[in-house]
Amino acid sequence: MSCSRRSFFGSISLGAAAGLLWPVTGSSQPIDLEPSRNNQNDGLIRLNSNENAYGPSPSVAQAIMSVVGSANRYSRMKYPALIEQVAVEDHVRPEEVLLGCGSTDILRMAAFAFLGRGKRLIQALPTFEGIEHYARALDSEVISISLTSTFAHDLDEMLARTKSSSGLLYICNPNNPTASLTPRQDLEEFIRRLPASIFVVIDEAYHHYAGGSAMYASFISHRLDNERIIVTRTFSKVYGLAGLRLGYAVASPKTIGQMRMFAIEDSVNTIATHAAGAALRDHEALSASIQRNSNDRQEFFNQAMARSLKPIDSHANFVMLDTFHPAGDVVEHFRKNHVLIGPTFPPMDTHIRVSLGSQDEMNAFWRTWDMIPWSKNIMRH
Repeated sequence: MSCSRRSFFGSISLGAAAGLLWPVTGSSQPIDLEPSRNNQNDGLIRLNSNENAYGPSPSVAQAIMSVVGSANRYSRMKYPALIEQVAVEDHVRPEEVLLGCGSTDILRMAAFAFLGRGKRLIQALPTFEGIEHYARALDSEVISISLTSTFAHDLDEMLARTKSSSGLLYICNPNNPTASLTPRQDLEEFIRRLPASIFVVIDEAYHHYAGGSAMYASFISHRLDNERIIVTRTFSKVYGLAGLRLGYAVASPKTIGQMRMFAIEDSVNTIATHAAGAALRDHEALSASIQRNSNDRQEFFNQAMARSLKPIDSHANFVMLDTFHPAGDVVEHFRKNHVLIGPTFPPMDTHIRVSLGSQDEMNAFWRTWDMIPWSKNIMRH
């Protein structure tokens, strides 16, 4: 990651940070003094990367600005305090926590620790592709299993494809790109039946958005006594810190030790450590962010239903819906109208993934949808 000091101040001034106002009531509407979220100045509306459209809370923005003057210092002395803070927040031991440059970096460490030639990665299709890229770079076999008709992981088929040489099984829950859940009870039974040589990565990037569903429980807050389970979390989503790149793993000390051997020294930067600490302390902002996303998600469903669309039930900050037309053509239509949405996700070739944005951004999305010539005839399907 690279960002010059000049470009940083160009995107958020001291005055803007000091005057930052951020809604904490669950309202979807940002208020007037909030700085622009479109720092690229290219006129594009970005609904393509599952980012938090509202950015960090005021307390986190203040923490970021307060530490800019320390950017000349390495952050390694700050790691123990942040690890301790994460451990307290998640009710685990510090030796069970590993920091990384985004949770994608955690996936890289897991791949390097438990994959390689002659080993196998088993994953869903479609799912987040990060760990697959590392597996292929390590010359591991990649087995991708289609989701079930309810968009859950097909655990029976995954189990059938495991064998003693397998190294890693990846479960993204809620899943990206479908925002769907695989029931916790099913996952527990599945893990109990896996061969002892297989490690399981459970990616909880969207954990905070999953809510109180009876189907869902985090593998951090409700742990299994199994040292082969690695849970990943990120500060990119609910905390609005995607650009600072910080994630972490929770696993047994032995497993953390195996992964740490592949960590990049000083991979977590000074600004990220301060921002994360402030984010973990700001419980009110966290609750407000979750509620606002729930409101925005419901409004998306309201608009979709009014157009006779039926999205997949979402437990994240994005929604996937069937357009009944080639997804690539729909993505291109939006791009031509300056709205970026997610890429195509084979084999779901008629589905599009839409990240939730601000009210103005979602209004632009629906205006652009209504410009599609066949959109008024969707009820025929």
